[in-house]
Amino acid sequence: MTGETLAARVRQRIAAAATPVTPAAIVTAVRAEADAAVLGDTALLRMADRVRADLVGAGPLAPLLADPDVTDVLVNGVRVWVDRGQGLHLVPVPMGTVDDVRRLAQRLTAGAGRRLDDGSPCADARLADGTRLHAVLPPVATDGPYLSLRTFRQRPFTLDELVEQGAVARSIAPVLAAVVAARLAYLVIGGTGSGKTTLLNTLLGLVPATERIVLVEDAAELRPVHPHVVGLQARTANVEGTGAIGLSELVRQALRMRPDRLVVGECRGGEVVDLLAALNTGHDGGAGTLHANAPADVPARLEALGLLGGLPRPALHAQVAAALQVVFQIRRTPRGRMLESVCLLLPQAPERLITAVPAWVRGRGLGPAAGALGTMIRSRDVPVPSILVEPAKPGSPA
Repeated sequence: MTGETLAARVRQRIAAAATPVTPAAIVTAVRAEADAAVLGDTALLRMADRVRADLVGAGPLAPLLADPDVTDVLVNGVRVWVDRGQGLHLVPVPMGTVDDVRRLAQRLTAGAGRRLDDGSPCADARLADGTRLHAVLPPVATDGPYLSLRTFRQRPFTLDELVEQGAVARSIAPVLAAVVAARLAYLVIGGTGSGKTTLLNTLLGLVPATERIVLVEDAAELRPVHPHVVGLQARTANVEGTGAIGLSELVRQALRMRPDRLVVGECRGGEVVDLLAALNTGHDGGAGTLHANAPADVPARLEALGLLGGLPRPALHAQVAAALQVVFQIRRTPRGRMLESVCLLLPQAPERLITAVPAWVRGRGLGPAAGALGTMIRSRDVPVPSILVEPAKPGSPA
């Protein structure tokens, strides 16, 4: 009897028994279907783990999701692609048929309280281990099903670890810590999968333990190492189309929760108006992430989101000038994810429109806003990092 046949028979036995899927029940079913003396204890336990992954876990994808080096797992039909930080690579994983992949996608989304079927062929879900899942079924997925899984690191990186890995230049790391200590409001920007959440998790871990962090997210991904963090997660509508709770409502609720630091996991709609209003009412040190290819695109991106929230362009720029100070750009490169630049959002004459001005750029060193950043940090009674006070010409290598 092949391993696949044995696994299928064990799954059928457990399904027919209609009993809770516990480790003991799975081992019992494996013993009943196989000759334990021939199978051996080690093989028996391995088969039990495989069946459990098929029934309540991620099935054949479970080993990939357990790999600490894996950041993304993508399934196109029955083909599996993996990103270990160096780009996507095709890997041999026995996914079975497209019907098996469909059942896996439906089971994972159902376990997360989401619906995935012909009437609702697209779904976002967060698995029990924190993995973020997006699934699309045919006919919307022309060669699908398609599954996109973003793994979750149980322990965020420390700033020193990001430095050691080369993600953050050693010379600029003290500036990141000083921005957090000075309670300057900042955005972490970059493309999809560039590491925005990773960097934000690290920076939130630098917040003093005496402060309360309130997180507002569309999908709960932020888990900073901090003793006082509370999170609010948006809720989608139910099958009747009611019960949705969006980020704008959650930002308003968060303001009633006595936040020292208000953080929006990802600004993608009109909630940016509520965030700016909050940061303009005494909530220093707020943060968020934003999809943008470069710091120069941030003002236009904020304008577009502000219009969704009913905020005209001049008012939006005035709010940003008073509420946000710093932009950290992170980018995915062939060598991994790296902090590309640190910029200030500064109003420019004569229209006082916001422009992103570089304070530091990887490989080029200090920019024209370096002095202004040092002044901002000093004004908050925080020691200015040496890179911002030592004599250096703009553009000198860092």
